[in-house]
Amino acid sequence: MAVSINNVYQKVLAIANKEQRGYITPQEFNLFANQAQMDIFEQYFYDINQFGRLPGNDTEYSDMLTILEEKISLFEKYAQDLASNTSNLGKLPTDLYRLGQVQFGSDYDSSVIVQKVNNKELKLMLNSSLLQPTLERPVYTRAANAANYDIELYPTTFSASNRMDNVSVNYVKKPATVKWTYTVVVGKALYNSSATDLQDFELHASEENNLIIKILALAGVSIKDPSVYQIAAAEDNKNIQQEKQ
Repeated sequence: MAVSINNVYQKVLAIANKEQRGYITPQEFNLFANQAQMDIFEQYFYDINQFGRLPGNDTEYSDMLTILEEKISLFEKYAQDLASNTSNLGKLPTDLYRLGQVQFGSDYDSSVIVQKVNNKELKLMLNSSLLQPTLERPVYTRAANAANYDIELYPTTFSASNRMDNVSVNYVKKPATVKWTYTVVVGKALYNSSATDLQDFELHASEENNLIIKILALAGVSIKDPSVYQIAAAEDNKNIQQEKQ
C-alpha cells in the first residue's frame, strides 16, 4: 500500500503552521517530498549491508533484515526486456536504480545467466582462446560509448535461441517522482485528487512518519526556523537508534 501524498502534505502543514512558523508552498513540498523519499530509499541499501553483518532473530515480524527486504521488494522487477538493443548492445530500463541478474530469456528453467565482468577482465577474456565467452558462458560489461548503450554482451554472435532481443534483466527500480497536485481557488491551493499527474509515495506504508519527519527537517531550513529542523532531526535520530538496538 502506497503512502498518500495528501496525508503527508496535510500533516506537514499542520505541524509547520502550528505556531505560525511559516508556510510551505506546494512547489517546495514536492521538492522536499522527493528528496525525503530518495533519502529513505537509498538508506535501505546501506542498512541491509549493516544488518547483514549482524545476527538476526527468530521473531517473524521484527528481524530488521527481513523488514528491509520487504520494503525493497516493492521496487523489484523481474525478467524485464531491455528498452532497446542492436547487435550486442542494449539499453537498460529508464527507471533502473540497481541492476540485478542479466539473462538470456525470461524462462527461469531454460534461461542462461550472463556474468558481469569489468573492462579489464573482458579484454583478457577476448584475448584468450580458453576464456572466450560462449553462449553457454556469456558475459556482459557496463557500456560507455557514444551511442549511449548501457550494456555490452559477449559473445557478439547469437544463436536462434540466444539472441540480443531475448535478453532480460532483474533490477530494483527508482521510486516514481511524487507530486502533490492542486488547483488554486480564491488564492489558495486545494488538493486535486483527479489530476493525471498526481503521484503518491511508493514507499512502504510504514514510512509515512519518517517522510513527515524528513520533510519537516528540510522545510525548517527553507523557512529559516531552526526549531522545526531541530525537532525533526531529533525525531529522526531517535528512530535510527531504535532500529539499531
